[in-house]
Amino acid sequence: MQSTASPRAHPRQNRGPAAAADNRRALIAAAREVYAEGGLSAPFSAVAKRAGVGQGSLYRHFPDRTALAVAVFEDNVRDLEEYTSPPDRTIDDLFDRLVDQAVVSTAFIELITADLTDARVAVLGARFQTLVDRVVTRDRASGRVGTHIETDDVTLAAGMLATELARADPAQRPVVARRARALFAAAFAPR
Repeated sequence: MQSTASPRAHPRQNRGPAAAADNRRALIAAAREVYAEGGLSAPFSAVAKRAGVGQGSLYRHFPDRTALAVAVFEDNVRDLEEYTSPPDRTIDDLFDRLVDQAVVSTAFIELITADLTDARVAVLGARFQTLVDRVVTRDRASGRVGTHIETDDVTLAAGMLATELARADPAQRPVVARRARALFAAAFAPR
């Protein structure tokens, strides 16, 4: 008879340093699930348990919750960089992807924005600023947004959107996203 238990329910066989990259990926995936279900009040240890790794592995990769949040957002920023790199991607495309990411990363938004001067967070902010600048420059050149729109305007809007999605009741997040996007579209339109 085959077991129906989740493979995450049992610790993995210790493969030593060879398993480091797999463990890190498993911990990040588990963190997304654990904190999406339980918010930031979920125990840090639940991440290791969900990933099927030991506490030592969790703390080797992520000594604190901020380090884990940075890893989640590093993946998010990398995804946004890749997603927005084709020349036909627009600010609307960027916001679509941000909404998708924010909905599954809501618990981390408060944590990552708690100390924007943290060097780990600042690096991600600079990368995000660079990708937003690329998209704004393209949209301005094509006439999709007004010349009055600056990179900082779109970055501010993205932060506002993420924060509002994080604070909204999960059932209301699509409505919040639609309303915010309508406001941004009106504000960004060419004049």
